Amino acid sequence: MTNAEAVWSVEDQEAGFTLPARFFYDTQVFEQEKAKIFMKSWHLVTHVNELREPGAFVTHDIFEQSVIVVKGRDGVIRAFHNVCQHRGNRLVGVRRGKAALLTCGYHAWTYALDGCLRGASHSQDVPGFDKRAHGLKPVQVAVFAAFVFINLDPAAAPIENMAPGAEAEIRRFIPDLDRLTLIQEVDVPVPANWKVIQENSIEGYHFDHSGPAHKELVQLIDFSGYRLRPHGEWWSYMGPPKKDAVEAYGVPLNGATWQTDWFFNFGLWPNATIYAFPYADVVGTFIMNPTGPETSSLRFGYYGVEGRELPEVTKACIRWMNEYLGPEDIRLNVSNQKGLHSMGFERGRYIIGDGFDNRSEHLVRHFHKLCYDAIRS
Repeated sequence: MTNAEAVWSVEDQEAGFTLPARFFYDTQVFEQEKAKIFMKSWHLVTHVNELREPGAFVTHDIFEQSVIVVKGRDGVIRAFHNVCQHRGNRLVGVRRGKAALLTCGYHAWTYALDGCLRGASHSQDVPGFDKRAHGLKPVQVAVFAAFVFINLDPAAAPIENMAPGAEAEIRRFIPDLDRLTLIQEVDVPVPANWKVIQENSIEGYHFDHSGPAHKELVQLIDFSGYRLRPHGEWWSYMGPPKKDAVEAYGVPLNGATWQTDWFFNFGLWPNATIYAFPYADVVGTFIMNPTGPETSSLRFGYYGVEGRELPEVTKACIRWMNEYLGPEDIRLNVSNQKGLHSMGFERGRYIIGDGFDNRSEHLVRHFHKLCYDAIRS
């Protein structure tokens, strides 16, 4: 691999050529993305309702960094680096749980839910030892559109600044946003660069061609009205319903409840999506977590409405997503990643033009620009 910096020239960008293949497997590019994108971005952790009770916590890993988000006894949600201040032991080793205190499993240093050090064995015998100087280190945390986000950059701008108008758009399609509760969460390893996975999700060009699950999705919406809209650091893609639909995912719609009959997706830079499938009473989250230059972990979350039983059509939708649409897309991700190494491929060509907005790749180009500008800033 050459040591020269990977470049996406202005001339290539203006001519409609894609981000070159090297950007999808180069170690230097990956390290730049890690430092300049993921260490400075807002990351979706969970829905705020998972942190209702004092002591409820959820952890979130960003590469080697781990953060714990916890509800305090005072009702405040706080985030901290998930590391004991004694000798650097990982403080909490599980994804979620509830605790009255946060206690390190190595030497039992104990922290209150507000991050203050409460106890350190034998520290009273150490001259000048001040517990107040050894509390957990804070991390930026925010609640946006009923979901909890964290940012490792203490100087990062508020999340509301990067997504003006987004919450109102989300609430228009997800009326029960504040009443959601976690049903299921699964992490799926995928041998593909995170950008390959994101590209796949933000274009409809492949819907007619890539497999039966995508064709089934097209049958549920008025695909001629499918629109993909960039809004700076957030984007949306959505399709209106077919008016004559009587079943979805192989189940009749009679008596079913749902969030929306639209196919609705909200994407937040760089790697989070909140979505609702047509006629399903469930809200999904889709997070593309890079784990290496050519590996990712996809976190799929499903949230139902608290106190409302899932309709059969919604259960069928979740099965369809897990067993058909998701695997169909992942096969495309893996195949795409392999092809990017070919000596016969250097860069691609966007299909962008007037009159076919539903199949246009303009949102892929927008995403590529965000990625390139971030690592070259």
